[in-house]
Amino acid sequence: MGDQWPALPYDSWKDTCATVQMWTQIVGKVALELKPFLNEWWEVAFHPTARGMTTGIIPYGNGSFDVTFDFLGSALYIATNDGQVKSIPLVAQSVADFYKKFLSELEELGINVRIDPHPTEVPHAIPFDQDTEHASYDKEYVRRWHEIQLQTVKVLQRYRSPFVGKSSPIQFFWGSFDLNETRFSGRPAPKPKEGPHFYQVSEDQENVAAGFWPGNPTAAGVELGGAAYYSYIYPAPKGYKDAAVKPAAAHYDEKLGEFILRYEDVHTADDPAQTLLDFFQSSYEAAAKLAGWDLKVLQRS
Repeated sequence: MGDQWPALPYDSWKDTCATVQMWTQIVGKVALELKPFLNEWWEVAFHPTARGMTTGIIPYGNGSFDVTFDFLGSALYIATNDGQVKSIPLVAQSVADFYKKFLSELEELGINVRIDPHPTEVPHAIPFDQDTEHASYDKEYVRRWHEIQLQTVKVLQRYRSPFVGKSSPIQFFWGSFDLNETRFSGRPAPKPKEGPHFYQVSEDQENVAAGFWPGNPTAAGVELGGAAYYSYIYPAPKGYKDAAVKPAAAHYDEKLGEFILRYEDVHTADDPAQTLLDFFQSSYEAAAKLAGWDLKVLQRS
């Protein structure tokens, strides 16, 4: 099956990464408009597949449809419950062109939806219909990114298995462009004092989140220069940033307020999957113990 933990130098594909992020936001905003709300915005997240990622079922009138990115076949598919299928090749093209094509294909299927054309969670937002700056697509690096996500999904499946409390699916958030899994203590949390509305809604319960971030700039413009794994607790208990986390390469990032393990340290490890599982598990245990979670109730062997 090839290299399961391939190299992903950010400088080599950052233009493609930025373009694909905008494409996913266009599709994601359609799901946002049409799907019923689900706690923590889970309804808008994409779900990984063996070949890419999908919106899952989106209701529309008396019917339904889904949108799937096939990164191995370099195509996007729109499929309806009455058997119709439309496709758009994933090739080098501007965000503006993709936006126009995607909405046009939806209209041909009888799906009429209007979305906010302004990107979210990026430092320099260009409206989709005006974005001719982002127009790159390197299918080899997209394939590598997708393969890393698949390997990460398998580790997250093992990580989340013993937890019996409220736990999110393993899902991809197109705004921040990261693969994520979140678990909850069952206690409410104070709303963040700052941040947009969606953030206020999604952080209303005490939680530990973990996942994979390919290195794109955050909304505040923070960059790490490469892909990384992350783990954080909200709200952070006293002493959290000084907690002992495995492996030794993991560290607490003051700007992000998260524990970070660079992908390069996983990619070059003797056992990447175990190294990553150790990171997720040790950072969760440190956070949960400091916050006083009832681990006897929330997890099993």
